[in-house]
Amino acid sequence: MIDLGGHAALVTGGSQGVGGAVAQQLVRCGASVVIHGLEAREVEAQVETCRRLVPLGSDAVVAGIVGDLIAGQPDNIARLIAEAFERVPAIDLLVANAGTYIDLPFLEMPYERLDRTMKLNVYAYFLTVQETARRWVAAGRGGRVVLVGSINGRLSEDVHVAYDASKGAVEAMVRSMAVSLAPLGIRVNGMAPGLVETPLTAPALADPTFREWMRRHTPNRQVPGPEACAGAVAFLLSDDAWHVHGQMLLVDGGMSAWQQPDP
Repeated sequence: MIDLGGHAALVTGGSQGVGGAVAQQLVRCGASVVIHGLEAREVEAQVETCRRLVPLGSDAVVAGIVGDLIAGQPDNIARLIAEAFERVPAIDLLVANAGTYIDLPFLEMPYERLDRTMKLNVYAYFLTVQETARRWVAAGRGGRVVLVGSINGRLSEDVHVAYDASKGAVEAMVRSMAVSLAPLGIRVNGMAPGLVETPLTAPALADPTFREWMRRHTPNRQVPGPEACAGAVAFLLSDDAWHVHGQMLLVDGGMSAWQQPDP
């Protein structure tokens, strides 16, 4: 088990899906965690779940914050980051995970959906890291950041033009932020899931034909739950990854390595 005792993390979009699995894993590893989400009931439920996972004898705390990362950018994001630090002042880990997929076919895609996709999947990441890093630098301390991207940042998919563009931007930000922040003692990396079962993907995976198609197009033949991604994030935030900067770790069962799946 990776040891994150003595560390504290903020996980955006941490109330469900990949973010929820990451929050739970970080708690198991001994970290204090602030869980951000959009819906208060979901945040409260995740906080209660994570509190039951705190290791015996640990003084780690689990707290929740609720807020919209799109509305009122950038001021609202600054407010949410301030609230997170008020709850747990020792935050030195950040997982930017909140995101959405709302694409329509390219020729039918309205500006409003493109704008919302970019504001949540790109701008919110940029502003969340910037605001957090400013606090770390002002306090004379370092930090560790993981941006959650997607296999779609590298591989294209129909009816995903805005989403794919946003996830490509996330991967570019991982590299650029790493270059900018490494000299300041802040380590930035990314984790890109392949297809995993989450509330966002559940409607598609409910179709047995689609599930079987995805299974056959993944070398390890697995379509796992979001917990498959959590250990990779914990590693990237850990001391073991001290010399890993600017990398996007794909957790996809080998899908991105397979040029021509067997028809």
